[in-house]
Parts: sequence; C-alpha cells; structure tokens
Amino acid sequence: MNTPRLETERLILRKFTLTDLQALYLLLSDKEVNRFLPWFPLRDLDEARAFFEARYASVYRQPQGYQYAICQKTDDLPIGYIGVSMDDSHDLGYGLRREFWHRGLVTEAGRAVAAQVKRDGLPYLTATHDVNNPRSGDVMKRLGMQYQYSYEELWQPKNLLVTFRMYQLHFDGKDTTAYQKYWNASAVRFVEAVE
Repeated sequence: MNTPRLETERLILRKFTLTDLQALYLLLSDKEVNRFLPWFPLRDLDEARAFFEARYASVYRQPQGYQYAICQKTDDLPIGYIGVSMDDSHDLGYGLRREFWHRGLVTEAGRAVAAQVKRDGLPYLTATHDVNNPRSGDVMKRLGMQYQYSYEELWQPKNLLVTFRMYQLHFDGKDTTAYQKYWNASAVRFVEAVE
C-alpha cells in the first residue's frame, strides 16, 4: 500500500493533498526551517504547487512510497513532513515548522514511519545530517539509528560544501553493513567519535 495513513498518540501521518498547499508553503518558505534542507525556501504558492507535484503527487502514483504530512490530531493540518526515499538508500528525511520544534514530534513520527517500513519489508533506513545541525542527529539517535561515518559533499542546489554524518537503522538483523554509496562517492570521508 502506498503511503498508508498512520496515527500516533499526538499525530496523524497522511498524504499531502492539494488542499495543503498553504500549509506546505508556510513550512517550506521559512528560511530557518530550510537552512539544512536540500532546496531553497519557497517564494509563493505556485512554487508550493510545483513542489507538491514533484515530491508528493509523483510518489503517490508509485506502488510503494512513504511521504507524509505530519499533522496534529487536534486539527489534521500539516505542520511538517517526514518521508523515506525508495532508492537504495531508504533515506529518512523530515522537517517541522519552527513553532513546533523541541516537542519530540519528529521522533514520534519517525518511530511510526520506521515501524511501518519495517513491517513492509525494507531492510534498513539511512539518514544524514549536516554537522552544524546536531539536533537532527539527536532525532536519529532517539530512533535507534547508529552512526556509521562522515563525508563531505558539494550540496546541490545550494552549492555548499557540507560535512554530513550518516546514520543507519537495520531491521533484518542479518546484515549490519553500512550503506556505502555516500562513502564511495566522497573524496573526504572519515569516522568520528560521535556520542
């Protein structure tokens, strides 16, 4: 099932719809929220519509996908997003409106998504964070992800040289090999003593 609806104690995780464009714009137009995200802040609702089509509607047409709006149960309005890419990285990504930071909402959403993809047979999740954004790494740790390595990447489209830390969560217990694509692609890679 593509992007099955999930519920947690405080949240509804569901597909984005066209009626969510204003909420998507509110989230992705904030420069501080977008500081560590792989795109530029949205400038208007037309860009929000294009973003919706490219990042959500296209995924929802696939047989399997996990791209969610994070909504509070109180009003079912998107305050963030969380998703897992369906390429071989199974990369977990997330973002949340600033006024909802530091409440454990992304961790709560992440646990629900991780449980769903495990039930659906994905063997692992990966996630990366900029070393200058350690709070994102804290979310990964709370989800049970283990640090694997760090690497440099010229990050596009922002054209910034970034050092990322890569975390991974294995589900099958058989193979605990680190996902190597980022390591192999980077000329600068190393293992840090990360707590």
